[in-house]
Amino acid sequence: MTAVANHLVPVISSESNSGFIGLNNASMNDSYHRIHGEVPSHDVVWRIACDESGTEFTDIIYEKAITINRPDRRNAFRPHTVKELIRAFNDARDDSSVGVIILTGKGTEAFCSGGDQALRTRDGYADYENFGRLNVLDLQVAGYAVGGGHVLHMVCDLTIAADNAIFGQTGPKVGSFDAGYGSSIMSRLVGPKKAREMWFLARFYTAEEAEKMGLVNTVVPLEKLEQETIKWSREILRNSPTAIRVLKSALNAVDDGHAGLQALGGDATLIFYGTEEGSEGKTAFVERRRPDFLKFPRRP
Repeated sequence: MTAVANHLVPVISSESNSGFIGLNNASMNDSYHRIHGEVPSHDVVWRIACDESGTEFTDIIYEKAITINRPDRRNAFRPHTVKELIRAFNDARDDSSVGVIILTGKGTEAFCSGGDQALRTRDGYADYENFGRLNVLDLQVAGYAVGGGHVLHMVCDLTIAADNAIFGQTGPKVGSFDAGYGSSIMSRLVGPKKAREMWFLARFYTAEEAEKMGLVNTVVPLEKLEQETIKWSREILRNSPTAIRVLKSALNAVDDGHAGLQALGGDATLIFYGTEEGSEGKTAFVERRRPDFLKFPRRP
């Protein structure tokens, strides 16, 4: 218990006005950190990537990380932007070398503003929560994340916010709304009462206020936003990819209904097929013998 408590000593950042829970420096000498070491802090070299279509992206910059590239429109997305995001997410998801996808907006004034209607595609709703089912989606927010951009941040797994970030919904002010993930996910994140406040009053909230209500994971100085996001991503990548995959499916299952349960079942089946018990039936069939399942324990 003492070892665990040492990790959770409140740390007040001298570079931010808000306090946050951080790792106590004294705990860096424990056995875990002696074995695993510190998270690497070297700079990332970004390289332009493409999907199998080979078609150039115009509304986004794709480097396996994804940047909405419409700064002249405060990175508001349109249907074409959504199509490019889908292409990039699908490509990154299918790349076995990618474990974390970082999503952000070009510049420091807005991550993404507006675009509620653009989220709706011909086949229904652009389901960003599930595009990265095999990957963790890290969102890096600087400036405004409002309207459709606010919904986009909520369906990502994690949100790292700069201290200049602003969050909120605009829909009711302009005769629009999101009765899908933008409502249900928000209610789970901040609670039903706060979600009603955010939608009915359409107010904006600072990064510090967003952190207090559980809308974002952490707030850092703007100049350290990318560095912190990379650090979180690398820390995730050090962990078991199968464990992360199943946990993500489990965390999403409630919102995904039967589709979510199917995905969770699929992940469990994938793990099972890799076990000796999972191979017994197939092996017995090939060898034309009765499978011997009695040799496997029936655990409580």
